[in-house]
This record gives sequence, structure tokens and C-alpha cells, in this order.
Amino acid sequence: MSPTKPPAGRAAILHADLRDGVRTLHPGYFALVMATGILSIAMRNQRALALSVALMWLTVVEYVVLVALTAWRAVRFSREIGEDLEDPRRAFGQFTLVAGTDVLGTRLALDAHHVIAFVLLVVGWVAWLVLGYVVPWTAVLGHARRPVLQDANGTWFIWVVATQSVAVLAAALEPGVSAGRDELALLAVFSWSVGVFLYAGNGVLVTCRLLVYSFGPEDLTAPYWVAMGATAITVVAGARIVEMADAPFVAATRGLVAGASVLFWAFGTWLIPPLLAAGFWRHCIHDVPLRYEPTLWSIVFPLGMYGVAGNFLGNADHLPFVRHIGDVESWIALAVWVVVFLAMVRHLAFSTRAALAHG
Repeated sequence: MSPTKPPAGRAAILHADLRDGVRTLHPGYFALVMATGILSIAMRNQRALALSVALMWLTVVEYVVLVALTAWRAVRFSREIGEDLEDPRRAFGQFTLVAGTDVLGTRLALDAHHVIAFVLLVVGWVAWLVLGYVVPWTAVLGHARRPVLQDANGTWFIWVVATQSVAVLAAALEPGVSAGRDELALLAVFSWSVGVFLYAGNGVLVTCRLLVYSFGPEDLTAPYWVAMGATAITVVAGARIVEMADAPFVAATRGLVAGASVLFWAFGTWLIPPLLAAGFWRHCIHDVPLRYEPTLWSIVFPLGMYGVAGNFLGNADHLPFVRHIGDVESWIALAVWVVVFLAMVRHLAFSTRAALAHG
């Protein structure tokens, strides 16, 4: 039996383990914030207010911790961040920072925390603007290895999610402010429109990658669910825009946005069976182990967003059947969130024990 390590030694081991965790922090880990935040909104829609508030504060804690870890990584491990930005398979995960910021802001806006939500909108919009030009340039246009198309994957749709998250937060803030409503309406409609075109473009690229290059079970990772999540958040953004007060940009596009939102909801619904079948093919037919990894949050978020989308779309367009589907899906998403969250806690605890045992 090995002797018990002194407290100072344990502290040093844990610090080294944390440092290594920061160095290798997945660029898409803010999907955890996205998933928890959207479940908080879903539970609010389901009138489970105590659970919604608990999830909201958990989202705040997750956001603060991840911002601190990301800042640490930016200062101490800038080379690793540069490598992520140059990798087409990982770079688009950076957009989870934008989406996580805006989802948290949207939840806070629902409880009338308008000042904090507005600050988060500014942070999210600036981050979206910077990453929206930097990531495609470093990961795609400036990538040395060609063709880049062979590295396209589901994470590319996170760019769409980030864009639509700006629209959702802008639309959520509009009812609670007395000044700047026209500007918020402009930002919401602008972001929604850009997000629609980005979905079409990324959809073509990812589909071409699937058809042109070899594709095995190891390539079918969790972020492909974001293809459905991107349609769902487009629906939420559209439904919120439809419900906004009259402004020039809203009045000019309300009918178009309402109709397109129904189409996106239908297409996102159609995507769910193939995604489930793909998971069965990957894990049951080809025996790829199902273990915790940060990208699993890219499944939880789309499920939660689909539930919220059905609820908002059903209310905005007076579609009770769609609203009922959204209600059921919200509880399914909560169950999946619980499973993945417990798996994450178990993974972190096991990693800590392993570091102490081998320190």
C-alpha cells in the first residue's frame, strides 16, 4: 500500500492536473452553458419555476468558471488556442462562447435582469463579429492542407447557432426596454437573416463532405446533432421576431420570418430520426464506446432547443400540436441533461482520483 501523500503534495498534483486540463480545454466546452441555459428556459416554459431558477444559477456558475478557464488558457497557452483556430475540425467550437453568452443573457432577460442581459448581448455580438471573420479565415481559407472540405463536420453549424443566438437575445430584450427598440429589431432581423444563409452554406459543405469522402462510425461525432439544433434556434429566433413590437425591419419581414420558421421546424423534425439511427449505427452496430466527452453537450443543447422551439413557435403561430411536441421534448431533453451531467461529474471525479494515484 502506497503511503498517504501529504496535503502539500496533493495540492501540487491537483494544480498540475488542473493546469493540464486548461491546456487541453475543448474549444466547444461552452456547449455546457448552452445546454444548461436552454433547459432553464424550457423548464420556465413548463412552469417548473424552482427547477428553472436552479438551472439558471447553475448556468451562471458554469459560465463564470469557463470564462475564467478560457482566460487562463488564453494567457498561458496561446499556442494551443492558435492550433485550435487553425484546425477545421475544432475551430468552429469557439462559437459556443458566443452562443453560451447569449443563451445565458436570454434566460436572465426573461427574469427582467435587463442590464446584465444587455451587457451579455454586447459581449456576444462583439465575440460573434470577431470570430465570424477570424475562424473561417484561419480554419478554412488560410488552412495549408487541401482540400479543407474533408474536415467539414457538424461543428460548423455552431456558427449558425451563435448567429441566431444574437437574434434571440436581441428579441428577448426588446419588450423590456423603452429606448433602442428599433435598433434591437434591426439586430434581431439582421442576425436571423445571416444565420439562414449560413445554414444553407454550411449545409451544402457538410453534405458534400459526407458524399465525397469516406465516412466511418468514428467520424459520426455528437456535434452532427447541431445540424438539428441550428434549425431549432432559427425557429426560436423567428418566433421571437414575429412577437416583437412593430418596427420597420420587423414589419417588413414578419410574414417571411413566420413562414420560414415553420419550414425550419419541419426540417429539424425530419432530421431527428436519421440522427438517432446514426447513433445506433455508431454505437450498437460498430461498437464505438459511448463515454463522456465534452462534445456530448452538443446533443443535449439541440434537444433542449427543439423543445423550446416547439413551445415558442406553437404560441407565436397558434399551432397547439407543435407546442405539445415541444412540451414533451423539453422533459426528454431534461432527462438527457441529467444523464450527461452525472457522467461529466463522474468523469471529473475519476480524473482527479487518477491524478492523485499517479502523482
